[in-house]
Amino acid sequence: MPQLDTSTWLITIMSMIMTLFIMFQLNISKHLYYSSPGPLTVESHKYTNPWEIKWTKIYLPLSLPLR
Repeated sequence: MPQLDTSTWLITIMSMIMTLFIMFQLNISKHLYYSSPGPLTVESHKYTNPWEIKWTKIYLPLSLPLR
């Protein structure tokens, strides 16, 4: 049975790693990255709800007085 020639494996693996690295670098360099955003000024609006103006009580049927 013939021996497996492994003398070219190092060159093959190194060239494959270099090719993948170059391909990823080219792929990443095509992306458009936005500049770092500054702080946004967010205006808080106070919405008034009817239940915030007056006090309300929920009457349950069991809490009503008996007639």
